[in-house]
Amino acid sequence: MIRKKGADYFHRTFIPKFNNITIVGLLLTLVLIFSFQGGVILGNPLHILLIAIPLVIQTFLIFFIAYWAGKKLGLCHDVAAPAGMIGASNFFELAVAVAITLFGASSPVVLVTIVGVLVEVPVMLALVKIANRTGHWFPARL
Repeated sequence: MIRKKGADYFHRTFIPKFNNITIVGLLLTLVLIFSFQGGVILGNPLHILLIAIPLVIQTFLIFFIAYWAGKKLGLCHDVAAPAGMIGASNFFELAVAVAITLFGASSPVVLVTIVGVLVEVPVMLALVKIANRTGHWFPARL
């Protein structure tokens, strides 16, 4: 594609065509998964907490270790913040896909991965907010 029409066409025209499709696909997948697991989630709040609490602690801890290390290494903010986010990410999207494929959509294994998605999304959004507010801690980009 890039050889035929150029990188500008690829990034400005071709890729944006898929933005809505991927969002709809993700939302549809989540709706289907929650339709299979909704009763289990609502019926087992203690299990959900036992899964969620360690995930929250782990995600914050790993983010701040990587973010702090980036600061100590003298990295600029636009390198340290994504490094912290990538380090803290648990890639639950992949885990959900694998769990559904291997065990079926109604499996308890899928429940754990769904709780992971439910926890990870708001936690990562909170970490983005923290990273955006602390950008001044880092040296300016060269």
